[in-house]
Amino acid sequence: MSSNDNRRTASRLPTRRNVLAGIAGLSTAPLVFSPAVAASRPTVNITLPTPGSAGSIWRAAISTLPSSLSSDFDINWVAGDPGQMQVQLAAGSLDVGVFGAIGLATLARKGSEITLFGPALNNHGRIIVKADSPFRKPADLVGKKIATQPKTTETYQQARLALSLIGIDIERDFEVFFGPPTANLALFDRGDVDAVIVVEPTATRAVGSGARELARIGDIWRDGSGSSAAPFLVGLAANKTWLTANRSIASSVSRLFAAANGALQDNPKLFVEHAGEMGLRPKEATAIGLLPVRLADVYPTEWDQSVWSAIDKQIEVAVKLGLLDAVPNRPLYDGLALGKA
Repeated sequence: MSSNDNRRTASRLPTRRNVLAGIAGLSTAPLVFSPAVAASRPTVNITLPTPGSAGSIWRAAISTLPSSLSSDFDINWVAGDPGQMQVQLAAGSLDVGVFGAIGLATLARKGSEITLFGPALNNHGRIIVKADSPFRKPADLVGKKIATQPKTTETYQQARLALSLIGIDIERDFEVFFGPPTANLALFDRGDVDAVIVVEPTATRAVGSGARELARIGDIWRDGSGSSAAPFLVGLAANKTWLTANRSIASSVSRLFAAANGALQDNPKLFVEHAGEMGLRPKEATAIGLLPVRLADVYPTEWDQSVWSAIDKQIEVAVKLGLLDAVPNRPLYDGLALGKA
């Protein structure tokens, strides 16, 4: 570790104490670190998605894990939405963020060296309609008004990719309104749009309020592509320079997130216990009760050839459909399976 790194680490001791207390399940009494111990543990700045995002539960899930899983580094959680995360990662104020294949491929074609190195989230885009609507399949919505996230988001790009496999062009076949999930849901609730494509947990909030899930983007992708792999949405990502200089730490971070996702799969009640972290209010009891059933499969634990093949497949199809100009001239992922780095 350089002298600059040591000074940066020392400057973050108060934040690190708080985070370590949460991870280890310790009391809130002050913790004392000797200078030697403090300097020996690097701090990793990791994205914490804002409430309303599926990843916003990661900090809480990690707090339930054995502290030994993060014994060689400390976490400084950096809050931000996807747009902020990309800027933070590029600026170096963030070490670890999350990226999807299509968005990252676009950046890689422009020279970016951001690289995927671990599991984060499977695709959790949902097409939601009113409970009493006549629509039963995506094709029924052709010519209708749809609200979805901005074009630059992986949610939109993968929805467009998946729907194109069943002959639907979002931009041609729908009247599209773009905005953040909560704003889109407000349009939907008012009846200004016929359907909304939203991510979790916003989709579950809508279902809990009486809406109906018409389709899942991940299922459309699997059916249309013939792929049996989990529908990859985003993975842990870092700049190549940081990844190369911190390979061992990056592998530990990857294993930590895999363990956190595994805890959510094995104990879905965590979604109920930490619903507030995801932005749900206590009065949304119906939606909170649905979270364990609807969200457990959103959190992958694997980082291996099956995941990398799924990423390659997305890029291949995106190029064939003209959604990407060409395949990037470098792999988007590190190619090191969990425990092998």
